[in-house]
Amino acid sequence: MYKVETHLHTKEGSACSSMTGAEQARARKADGYDTIIVTDHFFRGNSRPNRDQSWEGYVNDFCSGYENAKAEGDKIGLNVLFGWEEAFHGAEFLVYGLDKEWLLRHPEMISWTPPQQWEAVKRDGGMIIQPHPFRQRDYLIGISLYPDYVDGCEVINSSQPKIMNDRANWYADQFGLRKTAGSDIHHAYSINGGMLFEQPIVTIQDYIDAIMNQKPYQLLDVHSEK
Repeated sequence: MYKVETHLHTKEGSACSSMTGAEQARARKADGYDTIIVTDHFFRGNSRPNRDQSWEGYVNDFCSGYENAKAEGDKIGLNVLFGWEEAFHGAEFLVYGLDKEWLLRHPEMISWTPPQQWEAVKRDGGMIIQPHPFRQRDYLIGISLYPDYVDGCEVINSSQPKIMNDRANWYADQFGLRKTAGSDIHHAYSINGGMLFEQPIVTIQDYIDAIMNQKPYQLLDVHSEK
């Protein structure tokens, strides 16, 4: 089985992370992962790059966490893939299958609604997963669900309490959404969440194909019992 981290943050891209891309690559390699997907918080989320600079400058800074992780991964034998996590009124969306050049071509994306994001991402072959849909925090005023504008739902987020994951699993069942799992790892400790696949996940399209076509995989249920 091939161990894949689907939800990971770096210090370069996410203001809430304490690990650089290179540090994340080394730590997750030590945890036994074959592949990690860097999903830093994008413009409307808890993103670190300066939003007042040019769009090109912002995107370059944003992608540096992934690029640093990829450079280190190439050295140590770890597949490092690219995605991002965008926010909308408290809800967040993991976007997979598109690249830095796609971001550079779409500065208007910072004002997209979930339906507009869905149309653009799907048109160009990407996939959208809603992570931690039932997350509750003191800075969030509610829970927002968008079943018509996502391909699937993160039903196990290893950084969330069990009850929130149980609700996410119920939600996915109710709307027939594909199910994923991720650690949502930001820091140096090991969580060892994510997914196990029977086939290697070498490219982001391998991951999309496995999820969209429901190829054999296992969800690592090592969520927090907080």
